[in-house]
Amino acid sequence: MPLYDFKCLECGESFEALVRGANTVACPECHSQRLEQLLSMFSVNSAATRQANLQGARQKNARTQRDKAIADHEEIHHHRD
Repeated sequence: MPLYDFKCLECGESFEALVRGANTVACPECHSQRLEQLLSMFSVNSAATRQANLQGARQKNARTQRDKAIADHEEIHHHRD
């Protein structure tokens, strides 16, 4: 299967996409089509690759937690008014 790794040049999101024929690929986060195709790391198994993937997941989780905290804060202050 033609599974490729991409990085969005608009928002920085990294993701995998199945590409068949003339299908166009878009970022799942911002829907931009400005993408960079990355080298697939599926066959590489190294400590550096695992560390890089773990760091990327931690950064994404931190962004999600920050956005949730901001939304919670706004909700609390909106209820007071």
